[in-house]
Amino acid sequence: MRSITKAILVGGGVVFAGWVGWGIYSTKKAKSVPYERLRTLNGSELRRYPQTMLVETTAPNQRTAFRRLFRYISGANQSNESVSMTAPVETQSGASIAMTTPVRSDATGTDAETVRMAFYLPAEYTPDTAPEPTEDEVTLVTEPPKTVAVNRFSWYTPEWRVTRRTRKLLSTLDREGIDPKGEPYLLRYNDPWTPPFMRRNEVAVAVAEEN
Repeated sequence: MRSITKAILVGGGVVFAGWVGWGIYSTKKAKSVPYERLRTLNGSELRRYPQTMLVETTAPNQRTAFRRLFRYISGANQSNESVSMTAPVETQSGASIAMTTPVRSDATGTDAETVRMAFYLPAEYTPDTAPEPTEDEVTLVTEPPKTVAVNRFSWYTPEWRVTRRTRKLLSTLDREGIDPKGEPYLLRYNDPWTPPFMRRNEVAVAVAEEN
């Protein structure tokens, strides 16, 4: 019996180590959207982002939204170019585009009737070079440079946790006299197989420019 228990513990330890190893590997290999850190605010942070390109969709649920966007970066676009993989996505035809983290969605969209989700495209893409989607439900979006406030957290992103973090961020901005612009949204940086304690999530909202 002791031998069986020991074997189970050893096997579980190997699986856990492999899981953590994957989390480290996938996190390091993913290219993130660049930004300038301006200052910290009681556990939150102000950042300055350059102009960014996103591919976006609105769907009945997160799975449908994610699949549409994944099809786009896997070749469901009107370009014939070949793009070197940053986070590898292999395709048989058409263009393949690196999936840049984070994945963006409405901050409270987890359990809503619809969810708007977007993938950030690699920095080398511009409004003139980003390939057009072939699906009507998928669109390209150009975001101008902006200042954003974020609050970072780990583990999974159920609606109650996202809501709590969003309230904390908005409360911090209110105390600092900083005005939000638009609605908060959720940023997720990891693939679904990353251990929850290694995940990076952020609630974010654009804010008025500081003098």
